[in-house]
Parts: sequence; C-alpha cells; structure tokens
Amino acid sequence: MSTLGVLFAISGMNHGLFESLQGNAPTGGLFVHSIGPRNQMWAYGTEDAFTLIPNFLLTGITAIAVSLTIVVWSLRFVHRKHGSSIFLLLFVVLLLVGGGVAQVVFFTLAWAVSTRINKPLTGLKTFLPARSRDVLGRPWPWLLASFTLLGLIALEIAITGYVPGMHDPKQVLYTCWSLLGIGLGFLLLAIASGFVHDVDLNVAG
Repeated sequence: MSTLGVLFAISGMNHGLFESLQGNAPTGGLFVHSIGPRNQMWAYGTEDAFTLIPNFLLTGITAIAVSLTIVVWSLRFVHRKHGSSIFLLLFVVLLLVGGGVAQVVFFTLAWAVSTRINKPLTGLKTFLPARSRDVLGRPWPWLLASFTLLGLIALEIAITGYVPGMHDPKQVLYTCWSLLGIGLGFLLLAIASGFVHDVDLNVAG
C-alpha cells in the first residue's frame, strides 16, 4: 500500500511541477493542461487535470504539497486507525487541486485495498488448500514491482512522448495507455496474491 501511495503521489508532483512552471497566471477554467505550451514535449503531452484554484502557480504548489503529504502518510500512517480514510481524503484533495485525473481509478482501488489492512480474508482458507495458497501468495512482490515499473514508464511517455523507434504520436499514446492497462492487470493480480499471502501469515500467526 505504501508503494502505491508513493507512486501515485509522484504522479501528482509531476502535475504540480509543470503547473508551477506556467507561473502566476489564471487557469481559465476548472479543467487545465498541467503542461503548458512552453514545456509541452509532444502532441498529447498536456497532462490534463482538474483544479478549484484559479491560478497555475498556486495550483502547482498546492498539488506538490498535498503529494508530499501523501508520501509521508503512505509510508508512516496508512496502517493506523482511520489511515485508509485519510489516505482517500488526501487523494480526493489532490484530484481537486491539479494532481491529475487519470489516476482516479488507481487511487480508488488502492484505498479499497487499504481498508483491508490488518483484516485478512480468512475465508479464503475454505476455498484454497494450503499448497495452493503457498503458490498463489508468493508472486505479489514481483507483480507489484511490475506494475510500478510499467507505471513509471507510462508516466515518462506521457510527459516526453518518447518511445524508442516510435514517431507517430497516436501510436505513442496507444502505447502509453496499453502499458497502463497491462499495469492495472499486474496490480489486480498483485492484490489477489497479497490477500492470499496475508491469509497464510494469519494462519502462521
């Protein structure tokens, strides 16, 4: 859970940084391009966002501040009482202050999983024998690492539009979204494997 919170916070900081670079200028509306024309690196590299703050500089600073708060909360406090609720609240705030809209699916999923911290799905013991749990519960770190890697690569592509040997912007865009889709698959598998792993830890305890 800490890994997911930090990863999504990095995405929020990315939006905040580019919004700050647009300076003390009005946003002109609720939906904005985080990356302005001066810093845009490719045709689709605008990094869309939503903000209630009508100023790019203030939006960017706020998004960075909230993202840093999420990093700290994810690493130190998400496992505590009401940790998952505040985790969700921080990401909702980030959504409303320019942290990006594309990660809504991911942080909502992360929050749902965080509500099961210290609450293993012991009912899985009824459906999965010990040997199956041992096999299914092992790969969660590798699955989570695969999702994280694909997420970072997709973030790089979204910003720079760079894919080796690929020059068509539409193909680059499809590649970016495909990586996110594959990454989501790895994340779902990691979550399932993690639940099984937690059951075995509970059994061992």
